[in-house]
Amino acid sequence: MKAIPTTLPSQRKLPTITCENLIRTMAHYRIVRLREEMRKKSLNALIVSSPQSVRYLTSFSGSNALCIITPSRALFFTDSRYGLQSKQEVKGMSRAITRRGLFEEVAEREILAGHRRVGFESHHITYAQYRSLRKLFPGTAFVSTADFVEGIALVKDRREISIIREAVRISDKVFKEALHTIRAGVSELDVAAEIAYFHKKFGAEGEAFEAIVASGERGSLPHARATSKRIKSGEFVTLDFGCTLKGYNSDITRTIAVGKPSQRAREIYSVVLDAQRKAIASARGGMWAKDLDDVARRSIKRGGYGRYFTHSLGHGLGLNVHERPRVSALSKERLQAGSVITIEPGVYVPGFGGVRIEDDVLLTEHGCEVLNTAPKELLIV
Repeated sequence: MKAIPTTLPSQRKLPTITCENLIRTMAHYRIVRLREEMRKKSLNALIVSSPQSVRYLTSFSGSNALCIITPSRALFFTDSRYGLQSKQEVKGMSRAITRRGLFEEVAEREILAGHRRVGFESHHITYAQYRSLRKLFPGTAFVSTADFVEGIALVKDRREISIIREAVRISDKVFKEALHTIRAGVSELDVAAEIAYFHKKFGAEGEAFEAIVASGERGSLPHARATSKRIKSGEFVTLDFGCTLKGYNSDITRTIAVGKPSQRAREIYSVVLDAQRKAIASARGGMWAKDLDDVARRSIKRGGYGRYFTHSLGHGLGLNVHERPRVSALSKERLQAGSVITIEPGVYVPGFGGVRIEDDVLLTEHGCEVLNTAPKELLIV
């Protein structure tokens, strides 16, 4: 007769799921996915060198490292400055610490010996580095693999989404603080400095990019850098900023009025806000990116400002501020549930100024979730 267990299943001790184990499991999964892509391209090995891609695979946050992926091995290389840090952060890979160049170390250890076709991140490796690779590995054919890691990173897992949510929450808090700073007589640089300060005060690693603060006519420049120009009453001020948290980024844009805005300014703001709301209502996984762009573009065109919407509707967001998918009229990509994208229509009128409103949204199979909570109605300070 079979023995009856004395402990019910619900009472048995289950394996502890730690953050470290979770990261290690995700690293293994991502390496498996990379190997699948390598097989499709008939690659014997892959060199991963961009800091964002390395961090995606290993959780390493240092500035100098690379990974070598082969069908049977996953190796991490960094220099001696990062010995202790890499021991603490790198999960799921064998580590190698060197005092020489990273590529030189790979060559010395003959890691790529016998591997005839090797992929590399052509968007990150410089021409000088490419020449060095050719010299160190003369019998190897190097193949561009610009989208290998990016393709896997399109769909975010729960941990990634949780970090992005927190990064967005921080930037929403920063916007609230920025509103107390903006007034007539304050310079754009003053506002940008406050944004940088509050991001770190609220727990971010730093800024995702240099904050855009564009007032008055300068608002017609979509990527205007903050200057010493002082804000005037009656002007719009466009703020575009984001933060980095555990490697992941947020990206928010709001346009506010200082003093009473003109009727034309109110009209333009209304057109942009309406376009953004329609795009958000339409966004979902599975639709063509160009079709989502078209929703906002047609709305702005109906409002009479079509020729002043001069950039794409949005972009992917994650370890890179700008990553796949590109949400534009030229895109040939379908959006995927689980991706985080920005939705940021804008109108830029030379000699007058501009309006842009941007949110970070998580795509689902049936729609999307707006991660930002900062108000979007026209604010007057």
